[in-house]
Amino acid sequence: MDTQETSKQIIAGDRRALARAITLIESARDDHRAEATALLEAVRGSGREALRIGLSGTPGVGKSTFIESFGLMLTGQGLKVAVLAVDPSSARSGGSILGDKTRMERLSRDPNAFIRPSPSRSHLGGVARRTREAVALCEAAGFDVVLIETVGVGQSETVVAEMSDIFVLLMAPAGGDELQGVKRGIMEIADLILVNKADGDLKPAAQRTRSDYAGALRLLRKRTQDPEGFPKALCVSALADDGLAEAWQEMRGLIDWRRAEGHFAARRAAQAQSWFLEELKQGLLARLNTPEARAAIERYARAVAEGGITPAAAATEMLRTLGR
Repeated sequence: MDTQETSKQIIAGDRRALARAITLIESARDDHRAEATALLEAVRGSGREALRIGLSGTPGVGKSTFIESFGLMLTGQGLKVAVLAVDPSSARSGGSILGDKTRMERLSRDPNAFIRPSPSRSHLGGVARRTREAVALCEAAGFDVVLIETVGVGQSETVVAEMSDIFVLLMAPAGGDELQGVKRGIMEIADLILVNKADGDLKPAAQRTRSDYAGALRLLRKRTQDPEGFPKALCVSALADDGLAEAWQEMRGLIDWRRAEGHFAARRAAQAQSWFLEELKQGLLARLNTPEARAAIERYARAVAEGGITPAAAATEMLRTLGR
């Protein structure tokens, strides 16, 4: 790939070039990684910045329906929206369904929208390892809003907070003991909790659930990056397009406040540092996957199993070998 030419095409808004570039950065081949690094450096000077919104929720809560309705509302306002949807990979086969374009049929046909499903490849945090880089490419391509749909809900979902400006937790009403099913770690990083499916017979249940979450949020420790009243819980109906405009208004108000108070820039800087440390860690782990390193690991593992050396001493010697 001609990285300079591709970078110009991406900055010009060429969707095919953007799709090819994301495919490139998802590749694990060494030559492709070198090209991807050069491409990211080439687009870094575009100076464009999108609002990054992380979205998570339990399976069946209506994430795809919400993203489609929310995305169509934003494109209707003249905004360009990119959706990076991460599908869980099979632990047995490694495959993913990648059916998000099928579930978001109307949004996928919108000329102001771009949907890219990616496999998680068992990467912790509910996001693909290269999602951060895909976000950077979408920003360079001129998208105003980047929605990052993550896999499921769990403690490792906090990873998405390190690449988004706002983290939205989507919940369903009438799910039994709702608060029991939510981890405290997720509640502490959520900026907005949206109780979806607040329509028809479920509307009263959704309003009660919203009240429960609002009460729980008031018990959490106050965060310095939040104005008065945040984080907060709202009711929405993606099916009836109800409450979406209010949710968007709350998101914009929160971001405007954080920009004015300096929290937005500080968060972006911290995210860049986190990205660097993650790349460094993955690079060091990759050094353990060479034939020489694997052979050394097997030798030390056998010695430990036979009692010839303690695990701590074996690990120290292995690390010393890698450092040479």
